[in-house]
Amino acid sequence: MSLSDLAFWVYVVLLLLGGLFGFYKGKSKISLVTSAVSAALLVLAVLPGVFQPAFSRVLANVIMAALLVVFAIRLGKTNKFMPSGLMLVLTILVLALRNLKFH
Repeated sequence: MSLSDLAFWVYVVLLLLGGLFGFYKGKSKISLVTSAVSAALLVLAVLPGVFQPAFSRVLANVIMAALLVVFAIRLGKTNKFMPSGLMLVLTILVLALRNLKFH
Protein backbone atom coordinates (compact mmCIF):
# COMPACT_ATOMS: atom_id res chain seq x y z
CA MET A 1 0.00 0.00 0.00
CA SER A 2 1.41 3.35 -1.02
CA LEU A 3 1.66 6.40 1.24
CA SER A 4 -1.04 8.05 -0.87
CA ASP A 5 -3.42 5.12 -0.35
CA LEU A 6 -2.70 4.95 3.37
CA ALA A 7 -3.27 8.70 3.78
CA PHE A 8 -6.53 8.43 1.84
CA TRP A 9 -7.94 5.62 4.01
CA VAL A 10 -6.88 7.34 7.24
CA TYR A 11 -8.59 10.49 5.94
CA VAL A 12 -11.84 8.58 5.25
CA VAL A 13 -11.80 7.07 8.75
CA LEU A 14 -11.15 10.48 10.35
CA LEU A 15 -13.95 11.98 8.27
CA LEU A 16 -16.37 9.36 9.61
CA LEU A 17 -15.13 9.71 13.18
CA GLY A 18 -15.49 13.48 12.96
CA GLY A 19 -19.10 13.12 11.88
CA LEU A 20 -19.81 10.70 14.70
CA PHE A 21 -18.12 12.97 17.20
CA GLY A 22 -20.10 15.98 15.95
CA PHE A 23 -23.31 14.01 16.32
CA TYR A 24 -22.61 12.71 19.82
CA LYS A 25 -21.12 15.91 21.19
CA GLY A 26 -23.25 18.54 19.45
CA LYS A 27 -26.28 16.49 18.33
CA SER A 28 -25.46 17.60 14.78
CA LYS A 29 -27.31 15.27 12.42
CA ILE A 30 -26.02 17.22 9.42
CA SER A 31 -22.42 16.53 10.50
CA LEU A 32 -23.14 12.82 10.71
CA VAL A 33 -24.97 12.69 7.37
CA THR A 34 -22.48 14.80 5.42
CA SER A 35 -19.48 12.91 6.75
CA ALA A 36 -21.10 9.53 6.00
CA VAL A 37 -22.16 10.55 2.50
CA SER A 38 -18.77 12.11 1.72
CA ALA A 39 -16.90 9.07 3.02
CA ALA A 40 -19.16 6.67 1.09
CA LEU A 41 -18.69 8.64 -2.14
CA LEU A 42 -14.92 8.72 -1.63
CA VAL A 43 -14.84 4.97 -1.05
CA LEU A 44 -16.92 4.35 -4.18
CA ALA A 45 -14.64 6.65 -6.14
CA VAL A 46 -11.53 4.62 -5.34
CA LEU A 47 -12.92 1.09 -5.49
CA PRO A 48 -11.70 -0.56 -8.66
CA GLY A 49 -14.36 -1.37 -11.23
CA VAL A 50 -17.04 0.97 -9.90
CA PHE A 51 -16.19 3.88 -12.21
CA GLN A 52 -13.74 4.45 -15.02
CA PRO A 53 -10.29 5.31 -13.58
CA ALA A 54 -10.21 8.85 -14.98
CA PHE A 55 -13.69 9.60 -13.65
CA SER A 56 -12.83 8.07 -10.28
CA ARG A 57 -9.86 10.41 -9.87
CA VAL A 58 -11.92 13.46 -10.82
CA LEU A 59 -14.81 12.43 -8.58
CA ALA A 60 -12.53 11.95 -5.54
CA ASN A 61 -10.83 15.29 -6.25
CA VAL A 62 -14.16 17.13 -6.57
CA ILE A 63 -15.47 15.64 -3.32
CA MET A 64 -12.30 16.56 -1.46
CA ALA A 65 -12.30 20.05 -3.00
CA ALA A 66 -15.88 20.54 -1.76
CA LEU A 67 -14.82 19.32 1.70
CA LEU A 68 -11.90 21.73 1.54
CA VAL A 69 -14.33 24.61 1.06
CA VAL A 70 -16.62 23.37 3.86
CA PHE A 71 -13.74 23.02 6.33
CA ALA A 72 -12.35 26.45 5.38
CA ILE A 73 -15.75 28.08 5.94
CA ARG A 74 -16.16 26.34 9.30
CA LEU A 75 -12.66 27.37 10.35
CA GLY A 76 -13.41 30.96 9.37
CA LYS A 77 -16.62 30.96 11.39
CA THR A 78 -15.23 29.37 14.56
CA ASN A 79 -11.59 30.53 14.48
CA LYS A 80 -10.79 27.24 16.23
CA PHE A 81 -8.28 24.87 14.68
CA MET A 82 -10.02 21.75 15.95
CA PRO A 83 -11.64 20.01 14.19
CA SER A 84 -12.17 21.95 10.95
CA GLY A 85 -8.62 23.31 10.74
CA LEU A 86 -7.14 19.85 11.15
CA MET A 87 -9.45 18.40 8.50
CA LEU A 88 -8.60 21.33 6.21
CA VAL A 89 -4.88 20.54 6.51
CA LEU A 90 -5.48 16.80 6.07
CA THR A 91 -7.64 17.41 2.99
CA ILE A 92 -4.87 19.49 1.39
CA LEU A 93 -2.31 16.80 2.27
CA VAL A 94 -4.37 13.94 0.84
CA LEU A 95 -5.19 15.91 -2.32
CA ALA A 96 -1.48 16.66 -2.79
CA LEU A 97 -0.40 13.07 -2.19
CA ARG A 98 -3.00 11.74 -4.62
CA ASN A 99 -2.24 14.22 -7.40
CA LEU A 100 1.42 15.25 -7.27
CA LYS A 101 4.20 13.06 -8.58
CA PHE A 102 7.17 12.93 -6.23
CA HIS A 103 10.45 11.74 -7.72
